[in-house]
Amino acid sequence: MSLSEQSTGVTGARHCDGSEDETLSHLLLDAGVLTEAALERARHLAAESGERLQTVLTRLGLISERDLAQTLSRQLEIPIVGAADFPAEPLLEAQLGRDFLKDAHLIPLKEDAGAVTIAMVRPLDPYAVAAVAFATGKSVHRAIASPADLDAAFARLYAGTPPDFRSGAEQTRSRANDNFSDDIDRLKDIASEAPVIRLVNHLITRAVEARASDIHIEPMENELRVRYRIDGVLQHVESPPRQLASAVISRIKIMAKLNIAERRLAQDGRIGMAVRGRDIDLRVATTPTMHGEAVVLRILDRSHLKLDFAELGFEDDLAASFRDILNRPYGIMLVTGPTGSGKTTTLYTALIELNTPDRKILSIEDPVEYQLEGINQVQVKPQIGLSFPAALRSFLRHDPDVMMIGEIRDLETAQIAVQAALTGHVILSTLHTNDAASAITRLLDMGVEDYLLTSTINGVAAQRLVRLLCPACREPYEAMPELVARLGLDAEDWPVRLYRAKGCAACNQTGYKGRNAIVEVLPINEAIRRAILKGTDSNEITGLAKAAGMRSMHAHGMMKAVAGLTSIEEVIRVTRAV
Repeated sequence: MSLSEQSTGVTGARHCDGSEDETLSHLLLDAGVLTEAALERARHLAAESGERLQTVLTRLGLISERDLAQTLSRQLEIPIVGAADFPAEPLLEAQLGRDFLKDAHLIPLKEDAGAVTIAMVRPLDPYAVAAVAFATGKSVHRAIASPADLDAAFARLYAGTPPDFRSGAEQTRSRANDNFSDDIDRLKDIASEAPVIRLVNHLITRAVEARASDIHIEPMENELRVRYRIDGVLQHVESPPRQLASAVISRIKIMAKLNIAERRLAQDGRIGMAVRGRDIDLRVATTPTMHGEAVVLRILDRSHLKLDFAELGFEDDLAASFRDILNRPYGIMLVTGPTGSGKTTTLYTALIELNTPDRKILSIEDPVEYQLEGINQVQVKPQIGLSFPAALRSFLRHDPDVMMIGEIRDLETAQIAVQAALTGHVILSTLHTNDAASAITRLLDMGVEDYLLTSTINGVAAQRLVRLLCPACREPYEAMPELVARLGLDAEDWPVRLYRAKGCAACNQTGYKGRNAIVEVLPINEAIRRAILKGTDSNEITGLAKAAGMRSMHAHGMMKAVAGLTSIEEVIRVTRAV
């Protein structure tokens, strides 16, 4: 392709006259990735702010940076490059100044006798292409790079020059006589620079697209480690350069409205932003470590929240047993399990079921993860005295029918919950125990009287989350008879067919995609009440519950493995402590 074609036209797509933004609009409409209404909204905001259309589109979440790059690559028939494609050393330094590269948002990738290849964030910019051709005297071939990849490469290749790519620690060492407030002001300036903003937005967008539940950003001695928790398992992803650690973490603290000057204490905050047109809430927690502040962002995406028992993994018989306990006129229903086992989602689903016009529902949570319409939710604030017990005492004066307690952590909270249940209220709460029966012994160990417990506890559900096998690549195999007997698999057909994880592009080579709950529901019947009053341990309570028809979490997981939803290894992984 000639230089004139490279710099003023489009190969493989309909050429259109006008500005760079107008050309981009036509390409996106031709590709069908955006509607005319969405583009018009972005054009209007771009005109008001003076920003480029491409920047506004990604900032509004109308299209992700990755999808935009892929669309332009298809329409323009030019390749996309990643972090590994950038050179080890700067190229063409004598011909192309660093300020020009930064302003044009491009980096030379390679050169030969007659041509130079450049990575660009804005491949439709004709002036940048023409300038490179003029400065080098060579024809120019374009490639597309994401803003985050290009910014990271720029920081690595040209870290010694632009002040905005130096970390706060480096600035402090280089100017030891500056006072602390000056350092903070400079750090704010760095964190507000466009490259850092794009980098942080890219990390968050990529996590949302990967269905991650958490983003972990951890400064190590020689790297800034970034990991996403996807389907309950941490996965390492490509990380920004170590020298950007202070700028990245400061940017997140600014977004969460945290104190950027406080680096010695842990802080908590929230961020609200749009990602691909969806409203995303991020719960932010920082903590000081040996090599700087570490940050964890919990991603709360309401569009993916499924408050339905069948969607959560409850079969009809389990859901019926749970609802039977839930719909009793008063008493306590507990959901137990470790952190990250889906307890809060199960309780939210229960609240939605109970949320009828004739009921008043109050909840006290730490923190409020999702806002539920029609339910009065209160956030714990210990610093002003708003604790679980204080909120519960206040709730009782508001004439509620149902109260949810985020977690019963101490005797005082447990006693108020018991008293509320005795006076005709439905109480929902969580405990951290391994199985359903252990919740009884845990409350007794806290100091709750056994006769009060038997009068108020209606039932306990314990749960874990298992990863679901990717339907596109799961691999069937016949289970050996010894394995079937050892695991107690309940299968109607022989030989027993099970499935194992394999890995493909659809599941990012993990073999799993999505999660589902495995649950055991323990209704408190008369036999169990008598056993509690006799001081029976949790193992005997479990035996009585199984005799009455309770299916254990392990058995529920094996049932899902036989159905081909998950693997034996996954069930064993999450239930081995039970």
